[in-house]
Amino acid sequence: MNFSILQREVGSGRPCFVIAEVGQAHDGSLGTAHAYIDAAARAGADAVKFQTHIADAESTPGEPFRVKFSPQDATRYDYWKRMEFTADAWRGLSEHARDRGLIFLSTPFSFEAVDLLDRLNVPAWKVGSGEVNNLPMLERMATTGRPVLVSSGMSSWSELDQAVATVRGAGAPVALLQCTTAYPCPAEKIGLNVIGQLRDRYQTPVGLSDHSGTIFPSLAAVTLGANLLEVHIVLSREAFGPDVRASVTIDELAELVRGVRFIEQALASPLDKEQAAAEMSELKTMFGKSVVAARDLPAGHTLAAADLSLKKPGTGIPAARLKEVIGRRLAQAVAANTLLAENYLD
Repeated sequence: MNFSILQREVGSGRPCFVIAEVGQAHDGSLGTAHAYIDAAARAGADAVKFQTHIADAESTPGEPFRVKFSPQDATRYDYWKRMEFTADAWRGLSEHARDRGLIFLSTPFSFEAVDLLDRLNVPAWKVGSGEVNNLPMLERMATTGRPVLVSSGMSSWSELDQAVATVRGAGAPVALLQCTTAYPCPAEKIGLNVIGQLRDRYQTPVGLSDHSGTIFPSLAAVTLGANLLEVHIVLSREAFGPDVRASVTIDELAELVRGVRFIEQALASPLDKEQAAAEMSELKTMFGKSVVAARDLPAGHTLAAADLSLKKPGTGIPAARLKEVIGRRLAQAVAANTLLAENYLD
């Protein structure tokens, strides 16, 4: 079930693999793309991921915008063209990521993009939700033998069955990420329940590709056993681009990574309640309550509920025994706020 991406094992019993998704947040600026690598490394991500678009290979010139967001691009084709980097630029990004201790990933959207990334020896493939039914491209990726990470946002179970069978049939391991194609994704559509369903159905590492613009779904996913997480990142919420509202800031990414590692440590350290209680005996005495005289009481007095109160510390008769004390006679006089002891009672 587990597999490795370079020296990083992914799957059951291993730390969650956190992918910082840059996507198109660089807006076509190579310098900004490099800045995102540095930011992702500082935040503690395991991998940084881009998208490799080659406009002529993936789009027709008249492809319309789903949502018109760019004032400088007449069509989506124009936008993809502006997002392109040269092969040398991609190599530079890959080397920069490696130098910063990050695994470099990028989602291809054409055979040409697959070939470009293959020449860079990307250690794994990421398949976007819109490409799950592109079985020829999935097969081309899988023939390299490298892991294929599949986002499931637009797929039915039967379509995922086909995708998984294609990847496995070509000899590569596969991971499935629950994903909802909504930017930003509201809480009620996150689909955390699907993570377990993916694991049970395919017996493979699973995770969440989140577009909520918050860290909450990812933290919840880790408690449910997610092996991989992918979140879009942005340097500033004031930045330009279609994914800004669905992204987390670098500070939020760092907080997410800290939270993931905290949760992992907690999950890996089951608590023995009996042992824990025994180790708390001193604190239980300090914070516990004892049966205390509520006022000055004479010797021979028969104790009523109004004569008693419960106060710290817990070094006297325990509060749990209050009912046993009521109705007993005092063997000696006691002052207010005195912790009662057995030798004070007949």
